[in-house]
Amino acid sequence: MGESLLLEPSLAHSLAVSAAKTSKLSLCPSTQHYLASWIKDNIQKEECCFYVQGDREGVCMCGYLKIHHVDDSIKPESNQAVTWDRHNHVRQVPTDAFGDISFGGLGQKTGKYVRVSSDTKPEVLYQLLTEHWKLPPPNLIISVTGGAKNFYMKPQLKAQFRRGLIKVAQTTGAWIITGGTHTGVMKHTGQAVRDYILSNNSTEGQIVTIGIATWGVIHNRKPLVHPQGRFPAYYSQDVQTQGHMSCLDNNHSHFLLVDDGTNGRYGVEIELRSRLERLISQQPLGNKESGVRIPVVCVVLEGGPGTLNTIYMAMLNGTPCVVLEGSGRLADVIAHVAGFPVAKVTLSLIHQLLKRFFCQEYASFTELMVIEWTKKIQDMIQMSQLLTVFRISEDDHGDVDVAILQALLKANRSSGSEGRESWERQLELAVAWNRVDIAKSDIFTEESQWKSSDLHEAMFSALLGNKHQFVRLFLENGVCLRQFLQEDTTLCHLYTHLPTSCFFLRLLVKRIQTERTAAPLNISLRLVSDEIRHLLGSFTQPLYPLPGLAISYLKEDVSLQSKVPLKQQFSSVPGLGPDRGGASHRDPVRDLFLWAILQNKKELAEIAWEQCLDCMSAALAASKILKKLAEEDEEEDDEAKEMRELANYYERHAIGVFSECHSCDEDRARRMLIRSSPSWGHTTCLRLALEANDKSFIAHSGVQTLLTQIWCGELAVDNPLWRVLLCMVFFPLTYIGFLRYSDPLTRTPPGLKPLNCSMRLVSLFTSPQVKFYWNIVFYFGFLLLFSVVLMIDFQTTPSWRECLLYVWIFSLVCEEIRQLFHDPDGFPFNKKAKMYIKDMWNILDVLSILLFIIGLVFRLTTSLFYAGKVILCIDFIIFCLRLMAIFIVSKTLGPKIIIVKRMILDMFFFLFLLSIWVLAFGVAKQGILINNEDRLNWIVRGAVYEPYLIIFGNMPSDIDTTQFDISACTVNGTDPLKPKCPVLNEDQRPAFPEWLTIILLCVYLLFANILLLNLLIAIFNYTFQEVQDNTDNIWKFQRYELIKEYYSRPALPPPFILLSHIYIFIRRLVLRKPLQGHQTFKEELSKEEEEELLSWESFMKDNYLQSTRQQHSQDMDQRQELTHPGHALRFSVQVSQSAEALQWIMDALKSQGFNAIIDAPQLASPGKHCKDESADPKTKEVEKKSYHVNARRLVYPGSNITRFPVPEEKVPWEVEFSLYSPPVLNEDGQVQSDRNPQGRTGMRGRGSLCCLGPNHILELVLTRWRDTEGSVLEFLSVWNREESLWELPGGLVQSDEPLSDRLQSIFGQRIYNRIKQLYVLQVYEGYVDDIRNTDSAWLETTVLNIHLDRTDHQLADINRMVRTQYSHPSYHP
Repeated sequence: MGESLLLEPSLAHSLAVSAAKTSKLSLCPSTQHYLASWIKDNIQKEECCFYVQGDREGVCMCGYLKIHHVDDSIKPESNQAVTWDRHNHVRQVPTDAFGDISFGGLGQKTGKYVRVSSDTKPEVLYQLLTEHWKLPPPNLIISVTGGAKNFYMKPQLKAQFRRGLIKVAQTTGAWIITGGTHTGVMKHTGQAVRDYILSNNSTEGQIVTIGIATWGVIHNRKPLVHPQGRFPAYYSQDVQTQGHMSCLDNNHSHFLLVDDGTNGRYGVEIELRSRLERLISQQPLGNKESGVRIPVVCVVLEGGPGTLNTIYMAMLNGTPCVVLEGSGRLADVIAHVAGFPVAKVTLSLIHQLLKRFFCQEYASFTELMVIEWTKKIQDMIQMSQLLTVFRISEDDHGDVDVAILQALLKANRSSGSEGRESWERQLELAVAWNRVDIAKSDIFTEESQWKSSDLHEAMFSALLGNKHQFVRLFLENGVCLRQFLQEDTTLCHLYTHLPTSCFFLRLLVKRIQTERTAAPLNISLRLVSDEIRHLLGSFTQPLYPLPGLAISYLKEDVSLQSKVPLKQQFSSVPGLGPDRGGASHRDPVRDLFLWAILQNKKELAEIAWEQCLDCMSAALAASKILKKLAEEDEEEDDEAKEMRELANYYERHAIGVFSECHSCDEDRARRMLIRSSPSWGHTTCLRLALEANDKSFIAHSGVQTLLTQIWCGELAVDNPLWRVLLCMVFFPLTYIGFLRYSDPLTRTPPGLKPLNCSMRLVSLFTSPQVKFYWNIVFYFGFLLLFSVVLMIDFQTTPSWRECLLYVWIFSLVCEEIRQLFHDPDGFPFNKKAKMYIKDMWNILDVLSILLFIIGLVFRLTTSLFYAGKVILCIDFIIFCLRLMAIFIVSKTLGPKIIIVKRMILDMFFFLFLLSIWVLAFGVAKQGILINNEDRLNWIVRGAVYEPYLIIFGNMPSDIDTTQFDISACTVNGTDPLKPKCPVLNEDQRPAFPEWLTIILLCVYLLFANILLLNLLIAIFNYTFQEVQDNTDNIWKFQRYELIKEYYSRPALPPPFILLSHIYIFIRRLVLRKPLQGHQTFKEELSKEEEEELLSWESFMKDNYLQSTRQQHSQDMDQRQELTHPGHALRFSVQVSQSAEALQWIMDALKSQGFNAIIDAPQLASPGKHCKDESADPKTKEVEKKSYHVNARRLVYPGSNITRFPVPEEKVPWEVEFSLYSPPVLNEDGQVQSDRNPQGRTGMRGRGSLCCLGPNHILELVLTRWRDTEGSVLEFLSVWNREESLWELPGGLVQSDEPLSDRLQSIFGQRIYNRIKQLYVLQVYEGYVDDIRNTDSAWLETTVLNIHLDRTDHQLADINRMVRTQYSHPSYHP
């Protein structure tokens, strides 16, 4: 069959024991010891090893006091002439500060911390976070940066920031990284986490907030230090006395405290934080090898010059940044110019903005600083794909989360990925974040066209992540389930990746371990099919074929995008006709629905159920499976409760669909109940509902109508009972039309021929209703005969009446044997036996027969003759109780039988309580009154029987001395017919304390007669009220078993039923002919009938879902109207009136000659709060001249030299720039006479180029048509892995080198001789904006296009040439 997937033995073992549960527990001592050992082996701190006196007495240049230095660091020969250097005078030693940190007050109660060296490898820190601190790998990194000092935020912006930050972290599984201290932007982030924890009433830190702070600036850090770690360390957040130091924020969950050996110096952590974020961004997203890495986004609030440098370097590394407008200082400066063209971002504008937003700080800024900042801001604006500004809009109450996620998607679209790859990367990010709103608005747009295969991987991830909204979105956008689940391995993968807490996975593992046919554990569809059949019941056939059988999916294209008519869908469905035999087929929607139901995933199952063709069978099968799982899952009460609730939910779905069907067409609806469903093991809806114990479904009027039709057989349902009874005796009345028969078109099964006279008589006596009445009549005759034998004719030698009774009993025994072995559904004997024993009436039948056999054996024995009669008399009682079964058919008395059964159970529990009081009082009374009674019968009488009679008012006379009569008892207990006298005194009077016995009697009567009896009445009343509301459903459910019994029962009543048994015996065992099954309870439809019925059922299901949604919508509208009555109406009226009044004023002013200078403003639709700067109208302005950009990047490649910042307006050489003083790189002593034709670059010398002045290069664009039709043009390019960009083949050209010689050196002589005859087109010649350009050296290129014939053999030579020239690992042709 299909392939099977291996399951790790360790996982299988853990699943077999119990489900994995996550809980936040403190580390055990062994775990603490292991963690401490690992940290000390892998993580170091830094300490000063050379004391140098600083400006203050007793303080080293490192910032620490002299007393805090180790002894060997203080050397006598040290002098002030030595310059302290961190690289030379700091050493690394094992860290001494790590463990759990505990805060007081509100917020994050506990966290984890470690002191690390600034030179620690980020790989070690990531291993600590994920493996030892057990943090799940993030789906997103949110790096929050900005003002390190406390600053004011507007309440609306603060609320939106906190709400959006937590929402994006919660929905995407992100890590939030901040500076970790209780100031500035870190404090705002911590308060956002605190508000989330308090609002959710949770003591667990569900949001991962990592604070990376400088160890040397932490206030009150002494309690954190211990060589073996602190578990926990109690940290005091004393803000009042912190001075220039900073306290840790108590709302962060994890702390990395970066130490460089100095004290009191801020910013030590910046470099390590950047390296850690870069490392995390290189990790695969979701442990996949799809190439998608963990994205990083920088969120900026307020900030100063240091923040500008941080976000500038982040954007150069490709990290998108979200700037919150209105947070102050730098954030407002960037937000103000973000939409401007670069030419408008001048030095003067930046001066104005700095003066406006920095206020007093502006005076300390030098001109050179402003020039550098202007250049960085201009570069940031040109990287508009990485810059997003969150603006507060009064009309739009959006949050920061949308801005963050849209910024990431915008950056991803411009990351170099081409076409489909870019869209797929964005989709994987959206799925990982679980943000379907972002996917709808930014990914599934009109310009993106998706094929089903493009979405399969994302569909798989969404299914495993239980992201039901994405599953629905994918189905709406073209995912075909038939293609998605075409391979068996896909479905096996889904079952293999079930969560460890899934009870069904534990059942699979248990089944695998039970079989243990091979060493590796594997999950195959055969195992899944066996376990599902166990849950559904053995009356179903396997849902998945056995090995060796062909598998085929249904041919319908199951998607929400385009719904093919069901008739077309079924036109090629295999295995739906009557010739299908036992072959199985695969239904992808059913497979997905089953997979979701087995995990108890309501939303996913609902999506799949809405697409099911056989939806009613699917809902009832789900109800059966879930109830069976809840029954077997005894350990998890909450999970079992959820399963039962979901089972009831799908029962209501089945009722809703059937109600729609029944109200539209009753005959079709009844056929649906007994139709054999190929998708669900060839069983029927009726059988699934019965096995699932779905009483509400069975109680539906349509189901009951079907059962009534089966109960009446060929007789019409509306025949009065008296006519039926009369025709049972005077059967010739059937020939004159005294009884009405059912219409042949409406019979079950339909299509039978009209009845003739003989068939009318046969139909009368084979009707289950008539069989039942004849059995009642003869059962009364049996009881009459039994009573006559017991009371009148019980002789030593059996009389003819008694022999007739024996024959009658023998016929009853034969009938019970037939019922036990007769099963048209093909159950094994053990299953049939269990089903037989579950019926209470069958238990009474077996008990009565066994007692009769015992009584008969005793009766035929002379010595036990009378004992046999006694047993038979008791047996007669049981036969009489069995008579209550006839009340089941009555709609009035049937429910009362159910109430009586429930009350009998309640009475047994009451008798347990009553027996405690009876024995307590009886034993105490017997011990007080009687001394050493040794007669067992009188002990039982005194200790049990008499106290029990007291409850019914039979007051004892032996506890009252006034009623004592010594003649009524025996003193020594010698008279067996008299009780023993109580203890007597010398006067022959009772010596027991009368006051005590009377008090005991009063207390006993108080509890037994008043308390317990009233308790019993209350229990009965509660049971009656509880069962009364549901007795009708229970009675209708149990009515099926009675109908089924008499439908399959022979027509003759006992004892004449022996003739039918003889016929069955001869036919089955002698002639070896099979018995006919219950055709009325199961009908096999032809292919055309199946198509028509399922198509109609699907249409009715759509109507039901639509009516359900409309009802839900109406309820919501009514709730809103009740909450805000008339609010929307009044608001709309006010707006309309205001608009009319304003229009009247404008018309009146215009009529009097007052014309407006500008046009009236138009009402603008509320825009998005997240403004895409690239779409700003200001950017559409055409600049007069564009200058080189790459050539002015501040960091020159391959060196540590930074260019002199050159703002856009200072690029031309004609513009005066007095402060311009660029550094020189590789001057080589040559005279620099040439100047860059495009203007200043901020660097002099030749840099990394070959020579001063222009450096010529030649680039080739080799093209060809993909096909003969010329539909797609292809070109040759080379992928540079290091630079992550595509390059054209080519190389440097000497200024005086002829073009033909350069082409010959590139291609080689043989290829050059072939292509020189082709047409060579010069595409471009001129300046190249390259990052290597300087003021004195620059690149100029010549781009040539050579078009090749796709059939030419020289293509292979060119490919080999390119691979040879670009054989470096950094390149990939």
